[in-house]
Amino acid sequence: MFRTVTVGLDGSPESRAAAEWAAREAQLRGLPLKIVHVAEPAPAPVAQAPLVGPETHQDWTPRMPRDSAEGIRLRHPGLEVLTEQLTGSVAGALCAAAGPAELLVLGSRGFGGIGGFVVGSVSLAVVARVERPVVLVRGGEQAADEHRMDPAGVPSAAAPFRPVVLGLDVGHPDDTLLEFAFDAAARRESPLRVVHAWPETITSGYRFPGDVPLRDDLERGHRAALAEALRPWREKFPGVDVIEASRCGSAAQAVVDAAHDASLAVVGRRIRTGPLGLHIGHVTHAALHHIGAPVAVVAHR
Repeated sequence: MFRTVTVGLDGSPESRAAAEWAAREAQLRGLPLKIVHVAEPAPAPVAQAPLVGPETHQDWTPRMPRDSAEGIRLRHPGLEVLTEQLTGSVAGALCAAAGPAELLVLGSRGFGGIGGFVVGSVSLAVVARVERPVVLVRGGEQAADEHRMDPAGVPSAAAPFRPVVLGLDVGHPDDTLLEFAFDAAARRESPLRVVHAWPETITSGYRFPGDVPLRDDLERGHRAALAEALRPWREKFPGVDVIEASRCGSAAQAVVDAAHDASLAVVGRRIRTGPLGLHIGHVTHAALHHIGAPVAVVAHR
């Protein structure tokens, strides 16, 4: 079965932004785009209401992905666009649709709380369950947002891409995560900024003779570990300009800070089958809620 870039569409502004991003990603990857719409069965009292009867619902439901596909074909000539209509639980149907996909793209709402984004329960449930990469795209995301300023100082899709940012745990440098990030940077011909953070020492709040040499040794060790984790991938992707960033402090904050000018942020999610149940990790959770660029969550063992 051939792969697709699959996007969930529900008619919201954020899902339309996700569909446009998915179309651009499909072209970068040379893959078809599949637009999936999930219709949850309407409760009997709603379906029987005179203004929202089953005939109206049946007519509108397939029209939405079809109309979206027609618009995307016009804006992205040569891109093969497929549509699929599913019925049932939205999260369950999207998880199933992700199985044969190269990656799944979903929309994420705008700001909520203090400087953070709103990630809905459906998106979080899908991210926590799907074993294919899932990309969350903010409402209002446009092609120019992924690119640097042009010579006139205006964001332009004709300018080079902004960096791809990868949050990496050098203690468990998973190949699936690394390959996704390097491949994304290579396709965009953009730099790859790899961020690794390590915790403060126990004595960091105090001053002891020898603390400075100890900290310097720790820093050199972590930098060396990051360089070693990236070495085979630099060799596999020699055209990617890799920027290594290792710092002491919060890993979540380091990734959020590094992604302020990113075209794409890439973070991992460890697949857990134990008694703890679904879990996305604090770094991934912070990325989803505080990074404005599209965020790719790559599941790995």
